[in-house]
Amino acid sequence: MNAINYESLRRDISRRSFLAHTTSGVGAMALASLLDPRSLAAAEATSKGGERWGGIVNPLHLKPRAKRVIHLCMAGGPSHLETLDFKPELAKRDGQPMPESVTKGQPIAQLQGQQLKCLAPQHKFEKYGQSGQEICDQFPKIGGVSDDLCIIRSLVTEAINHDPAHTFMNTGTTISGRPSMGSWCWYGLGADAADLPGFVVLTSTGKSGQMQPIASRQWHSGLLPSRFQGVRFNSKGDAAYYINNPPGVNAGQQRDVVDAVGSLNRLLDSSIDDPEIATRINQYEMAFKMQSSVPALMDLSKEPKHIMDLYGCTGLDGSFNANCLLARRLAESGVRFIQLYHRDWDHHGGVRDGIAGIAKEVDTPCSALIADLKQRGMLDETLVIWGGEFGRTPMAQGNGRDHHIKGFSIWMAGGGIKGGISHGATDEFGYNAATDIVHVHDLHATILHCLGVDHKRLTYRFQGRDFRLTDVRGNVIQQILA
Repeated sequence: MNAINYESLRRDISRRSFLAHTTSGVGAMALASLLDPRSLAAAEATSKGGERWGGIVNPLHLKPRAKRVIHLCMAGGPSHLETLDFKPELAKRDGQPMPESVTKGQPIAQLQGQQLKCLAPQHKFEKYGQSGQEICDQFPKIGGVSDDLCIIRSLVTEAINHDPAHTFMNTGTTISGRPSMGSWCWYGLGADAADLPGFVVLTSTGKSGQMQPIASRQWHSGLLPSRFQGVRFNSKGDAAYYINNPPGVNAGQQRDVVDAVGSLNRLLDSSIDDPEIATRINQYEMAFKMQSSVPALMDLSKEPKHIMDLYGCTGLDGSFNANCLLARRLAESGVRFIQLYHRDWDHHGGVRDGIAGIAKEVDTPCSALIADLKQRGMLDETLVIWGGEFGRTPMAQGNGRDHHIKGFSIWMAGGGIKGGISHGATDEFGYNAATDIVHVHDLHATILHCLGVDHKRLTYRFQGRDFRLTDVRGNVIQQILA
């Protein structure tokens, strides 16, 4: 058996690599750059490890109205009928059968085959502010900032169960594995922070203990390079796992390790040119930087007492109150997209007491976030969104409500959105969105528009197809823009 000539093999492999990179490789890049110059820029940017990502949309398509987004995600499906959409006719018909003309042939989650009876709104509504916005009286502090809010009462979605509905709200599709809107924003715009991720997620659970499932794929980068995946921070204890060095390891030694690993990864990347290696390099660098930046970010000791009182916050206790304060600090630090999940809205039963209980948990911090951003001059450049993955039926499920996708409510504030207005409406039962209907794709298109991005032009080519957050739909909601 002949001995293997390893030196000859190495030269042959190098020659083949050279020819591949200098003929088909360069040719393909040249053709791609002619067809779409952004693709070459994206390839160059993702191949350089350790550098802060500046965004693929440069310059911006539009004049930006917002620099960042804070998404307050009320996981479990808040009932619009006990929060933002008062229905006097539904109150009059309490206990009566729902008209078959409204519900026949419509998607119903858990009420199939049951007698459908009207359930009146379980709480009173009040008019708040100079704008006279109608909001449930369980949310008086949110009512106190109502002149800054745009309430959308005609949102519709396409998935009637929690997990696919979260997936659709976050990614614009029920197919798992697509990029979340936070990842799209980070990819498109980059972030102002060099020592923090561009997309951060915080979670909390209500006091009733309803652990509505949420999954990390809701903030995943999907088909985008994995460096754009959202990073979940803990709001109790260490913000991120392994953020502190082990005993006996100082910052200089840690820097040596990061540099050594980075050098090895760059050496490998020069041979096989895998974008995920660049991601690995960036993640090592980011983790090292976060060891300095995150502890300072999470230190609330320098927050004045009146701010802690405003949020109803006593410290990093894992509450939604603390997370809202951290959201403001993340926004100040240059994070592009901040998402807060609060789980406790799945009121199939006991909707009256359930809403009363959770209102006490979110009313203060939500209003505090708006007021705090405003007093710091940040609200105009921060888009705040509040809402869940779907709404709740006007039909009773015992003393609760079932899942509902045909019409529900959210509110938006700041970042180029008109304050003190309502947009769209459901029918007299709160069942179907009836006027100025807003699809989730329209919401996504509007978010990107406020950030200076044309949603049709923010795309990523994957397996021969251009993907985007809004798929093949979506229109900017022009009526709500400031």
